Amino acid sequence: MEVVELAVTGLAVGGDGVGRDPSGRVVFVRGAVPGDRVRARVTEARRRHARAELIAVTEAAPTRRAPPCPEVARGCGGCSLQHLVLDEQRRLKRQLVLDALTRIGGLDEPDVRLGPALAAHGFRTTLRLAVRDGRAAFRRARRRSTVAVAGCWVAHPLLAELVEEGQFGAATEVTLRAGAATGERIAVVRPDTSGVRVPADVAVVGARAAGGRAAAYHEVVAGRRLRVSAGSFFQSRLDGAELLVERVGAAVADLAPRAAHLVDAYGGVGLLSAAGGAGRVTLVEAAACAAEDARHNLADLDATVAAVPVERWRPEPADVVVADPARHGLGAKAADVLAASSAAVLVLVSCDAGSLGRDAGELARRGFRLERSEVLDLFPHTAHVEVVSRFTRG
Repeated sequence: MEVVELAVTGLAVGGDGVGRDPSGRVVFVRGAVPGDRVRARVTEARRRHARAELIAVTEAAPTRRAPPCPEVARGCGGCSLQHLVLDEQRRLKRQLVLDALTRIGGLDEPDVRLGPALAAHGFRTTLRLAVRDGRAAFRRARRRSTVAVAGCWVAHPLLAELVEEGQFGAATEVTLRAGAATGERIAVVRPDTSGVRVPADVAVVGARAAGGRAAAYHEVVAGRRLRVSAGSFFQSRLDGAELLVERVGAAVADLAPRAAHLVDAYGGVGLLSAAGGAGRVTLVEAAACAAEDARHNLADLDATVAAVPVERWRPEPADVVVADPARHGLGAKAADVLAASSAAVLVLVSCDAGSLGRDAGELARRGFRLERSEVLDLFPHTAHVEVVSRFTRG
């Protein structure tokens, strides 16, 4: 068993503290933060780097704090940065994005801004939980084992009740979702719904049926009522969804709305399609249930929904592209397709700093210039980021 002592000088994309041991080797330490001095046990050693588990903080960073949620001390791995004060969490996330754009994307002095702070507890309207002895449980950090919890500090009150009191029978996993504006709630249970006991207003659906519209809830964002089926992706907090709509709208505000054609790539249920007030919308979404939701949600607009992967979509002329891909980002093929639309403006919504860096490089090679990126802290207490970036052609 190798034990190292080191000073932590940075934060990695996944949330680990980063430092160098006396030999100069880079070490990633789970639970450590910049400014700490720590002792850590090496769990994985490579030629150029190592990963380690924290044994002790011998000198604490001034920004370190006791996690406000007691479940963290019991082993819950859901909020990996609760031991950092909020302002430092936000500062480090901006730095992660800045580093990714320069180091991975190869951009020179990108304009990276920090968006407004959102509520730091009681906000999550989607929770994916393990089930242990019929009760809600969370995964331990980077482990398969689970820890039963008495509550969740970041859960919206509509879901906190279900975490605390719900009984989930013989299930192994449950996803809880709620519309904060409507009060509607659903529980998607794996493998089936036998033995589930929740309040009567909660729609319960087995995971096999969740891909369709066996259950759905509604959310109201920026005055628009949206249907979200059990199997469709949606942002995990209402104020975050509203902030995204606002920021994407601001990024395309200089376009002539009534004449503009907007392509909404990875458009989901249609959250961002109306953000720019475009005259015509083409939404591209591979997931069948989300595409069907989008047809329903955009029925009052001049909108066409293409239920195909972006990589297989046949490009058509557009004024602006909004792209909100999954964590892995666009990649080269999707970047080719979207660039072929001839849009003068591309607004990229990224949920991973590393993929943003790669995508920025891909777009730069296709003639796009990054004007600005704004880091939105939709996921306090975790290393996850949401970034809205505006690229222009030329």
